[in-house]
Amino acid sequence: MDGAVVHAIFDVAAWLSAAGAGWWLTRVAGVRFPKQSTEWPYVAALVFGAGLGAYLFGTLNLWLSGMSGLARSVEGALAGGIVAVELYKWHHGIALRTGARFALPLAVGVAVGRIGCYAAGLADFTYGTPTALLWGHDFGDGILRHPVQLYESLAMASFAAVYVAAVLRRSEAVIANGFYLALLVYGLQRFAWEFLKPYGPVIGPFTLFHLLSLAIAAYAAIMLATAPQPKVMHERAAA
Repeated sequence: MDGAVVHAIFDVAAWLSAAGAGWWLTRVAGVRFPKQSTEWPYVAALVFGAGLGAYLFGTLNLWLSGMSGLARSVEGALAGGIVAVELYKWHHGIALRTGARFALPLAVGVAVGRIGCYAAGLADFTYGTPTALLWGHDFGDGILRHPVQLYESLAMASFAAVYVAAVLRRSEAVIANGFYLALLVYGLQRFAWEFLKPYGPVIGPFTLFHLLSLAIAAYAAIMLATAPQPKVMHERAAA
């Protein structure tokens, strides 16, 4: 099957998995979140920012790596969505933290979506650098490479498992700050894997996604450091 088709199938699976994770949080685990994050203007800002960021950073990284064309990036989508939502909240005077409901969907969506990147092969340009490790994968050019897509999938799946365990324990702090914890884990693990990718450097050995990963991790760390005391989960979880 063509790599693009496989990738598209897993993209759909990632969205469905993320939706299922959100459904589980609210309908099965019984966690309540601020209603602002489901209002249409908020969702529209999120979708617009994510789409713009995905193509902006994905394409820019492609060009910096000496290749032409258009590309998408999940990290770019994440960064674009964050900026768009923060601007939306600032414009409308919303001080409440509204991202808590997206912690598990984000982790699950990335975990599933990265499997699609792995299955898509060389055309996806998400593969790793050559390696002699036993688990190196030949994506079709006869060279064993780091399956960095699976590294990222495993990292975010592990976060999802820890997060679910915390929800089942009724950990108010984890639920209230779950989105920023997810961002912190995502940013740090993505920064590490970028050393194993063949992308063009921007500053020293650091690629565009190194810098973006650090920015996302720093944003998350600041939000966690300034987080208010969480309310009782049975009443409301705000983040």
